[in-house]
Amino acid sequence: MSKQIISTDGAPAAIGPYSQATKVEELVFTSGQIPLVPETMEIIEGDVKAQTRQVMENLVAVLEAAGADASTVFKTTCFLSDMSNFVAFNEVYAEYFPENPPARSCVEVARLPKDVLVEVEAIARIK
Repeated sequence: MSKQIISTDGAPAAIGPYSQATKVEELVFTSGQIPLVPETMEIIEGDVKAQTRQVMENLVAVLEAAGADASTVFKTTCFLSDMSNFVAFNEVYAEYFPENPPARSCVEVARLPKDVLVEVEAIARIK
């Protein structure tokens, strides 16, 4: 079983000792994506909806670099800094999984990197 590191300029560079994703056989495991704008590495301005949209765009870019896409995701883990943002988060998240959404865990955490409002990671199958 070989491991391939996935990297793309379409998503923020890692801000620590980790890869954007790892591909093993027909699976890709993404690192958690936060709402950094890839070109500037700055947090996108706005509310949880704006941050969620940037997170999901980053996630899709990493998935595509690995040969997957949103339709091949079968599990996500979502981290919210405040569960009162759950409904707004879901409104944007649902746009990326309009049919047959993946299994998901969604939890509130005490703090996220750079004090962002949301982070999402995924496991997907390569197309």
